[in-house]
Amino acid sequence: MNRKILFIGFIVLVLTGCAKPRYFVNEGHTFGTYYNIRYEATKDLEKQIIAHLHEYDASLSFFNDSSIISRINRNEEVVTDSLFEAMWATAYEVSELSQGAFDITCAPLISAWGFGKDKGLEYLQKHPLGQRQLDSLMAITGYRKVHLHDHHITKQDPRLTMNASAIAKGQGCDGIAALLAANGCENYLVDIGGEVVAKGLNAKGEPWKIGISKPIDDPTGTMRELQEIIATTGLCMASSGNYRQFYYDGNERRSHTIDPRTGYPVQHSLLGATVVANSCMRADALATACMVLGARAALEMIEKDGNSECYLIVHEEGENKVIKSTGWDGWIEEKSK
Repeated sequence: MNRKILFIGFIVLVLTGCAKPRYFVNEGHTFGTYYNIRYEATKDLEKQIIAHLHEYDASLSFFNDSSIISRINRNEEVVTDSLFEAMWATAYEVSELSQGAFDITCAPLISAWGFGKDKGLEYLQKHPLGQRQLDSLMAITGYRKVHLHDHHITKQDPRLTMNASAIAKGQGCDGIAALLAANGCENYLVDIGGEVVAKGLNAKGEPWKIGISKPIDDPTGTMRELQEIIATTGLCMASSGNYRQFYYDGNERRSHTIDPRTGYPVQHSLLGATVVANSCMRADALATACMVLGARAALEMIEKDGNSECYLIVHEEGENKVIKSTGWDGWIEEKSK
C-alpha cells in the first residue's frame, strides 16, 4: 500500500515538473483603476497576484479607509510598512529633483479643486474656492512638513494629508513584476491603469507592444487613439496627461494636475508626458512632475536626472507636437532588441 502511494506521488511529481509553460492573462480592478497582467508560466499565479495587490491597497490606497496612508491622514497611531516606506523614499527623491512639482501632500488642494472623492464643477459651485481658503490649504501643504522616522510619520500640522495615487500604480507594477520574476517568469507585461512594466516576449514570440495615447479632450475616457506604439523586451514606463480629467468652470478649464507650489491647476501647453525609468514607481512620479512643470522645465529635470527619459506631447501653434529628451530614442531602441 505504501509503495502504491509513493508510486502515485512520484507520477504526480513528474507530471507537475514537466508542466509546459503557457501564457496566462489576469485582469481586474485595483487602486480605483484596472489591471491587466500577461505572463508565461507553468501555472496560474492569479491568487498570489491578487494577494499582492491587496497588500498595496492596504498600505497606499487613499480611497481605502483602513489603509496605512488613510490612518496617517486621520492622525492615528500607525506603524508604516515596507511598501509605504519605499513609496515615501522615491516620492521624496522626486519632490527634491522637481523642486516641489511632485508632492504627495497636495491631497487637500486636489479635493478643493473638485478632483477628490467629490468631483467636478458641481462640487466647486457648492464650495467656491477663494484665495483665503487656498492660502490656508497651502499652509498645510508641503513634503518638507512631514517626516518619517523609525516607522512613524510626524507632521508639522495635523491637518496635513497625503495621497500616493500618482506613484502607487507604478509601485504596484514593480511589485507584481518582482513576484512574477520570483516565480520563474521571464516573459511578462504588467499594466496597472496605464503604467507598465514589460520584460521578454509576448505569446507570439515578439517584443511587447505598448501604446502612447494621443491627447484627446475626453473626460469620459472612452475615446482611444494612439500617438505611437513602442516595441520593447524590457521597459518600465508611466504616462500622465490633462486630457481626460478636467472640467470647465465658466471659461476656465480646470485640469486635475495641481501645482503644489502655487495651489492652482496647471495651465500650459504640455498635454501628455510619458517617462521611462529604472523603476515604474519612479517613472510614475516623474511623469506627474513633468505635467506640473511644463515641457521646458520637464526636459531640464529629466536631463538633470540622468536615469530617465521622457516623451512629451505639447500643443503649439495650433497643433500637437512631440518633444523627446535626448536619450529617448536610444533607450527605446536598446529595449526593443
